[in-house]
Amino acid sequence: MDLIISPHVDDEVLGCGGILDSNHFILHCGLAENQLHGKEFISRDFRVNEFKKIEASVGCSSKLLNHPVNNYSCNNLIKDFEETINKIKPDKIYLASPSYNQDHKAAYDAALIALRPHDINFFVKKVLVYEQPQDFWVSGRPEFKPNYFIPIDINKKVNLYRKMESQVRGHRSTDHLENIAKLRGMQINVDYAEGFEILRWVD
Repeated sequence: MDLIISPHVDDEVLGCGGILDSNHFILHCGLAENQLHGKEFISRDFRVNEFKKIEASVGCSSKLLNHPVNNYSCNNLIKDFEETINKIKPDKIYLASPSYNQDHKAAYDAALIALRPHDINFFVKKVLVYEQPQDFWVSGRPEFKPNYFIPIDINKKVNLYRKMESQVRGHRSTDHLENIAKLRGMQINVDYAEGFEILRWVD
């Protein structure tokens, strides 16, 4: 079983949608009660049901924590991460790029602390970082440097993301996801791929 830590309910599809399957457990850190998109409020229940469609489609499992969106505390996340890691004992763990989002930064830092070599916590041998569309927004400052690539079926990824209809917009459009996957595919001589940054890899 592999663990994907997703700061928000959609980050895992943005970065790992092409590889999602029944071997993945997704830990969502939080979900806002209501979200304003344009002039429309999106309810928490609506977002939960969106993700249930993802689970049903690929057979993954998940847990939703209740940390306050846009105000995550690194200290509060650490315990939840450690408990999940010790329970699941994952072969690999995927972390969202810290990018330029305060919740992503808190989740990333908390995960690094939870994953440090320790005589009590389970030692995860393979730790990777997955990509987010917003990683690209500052020219000349690459925050994400992939060194591990997995070829994907772009139709699978795009169709999964479309199930999260409330989140498909702007810089997170399906066209942008396809363009990122095409860039990563070009780097390994395939049509489409997802890129990851290896933080730790122990055989």
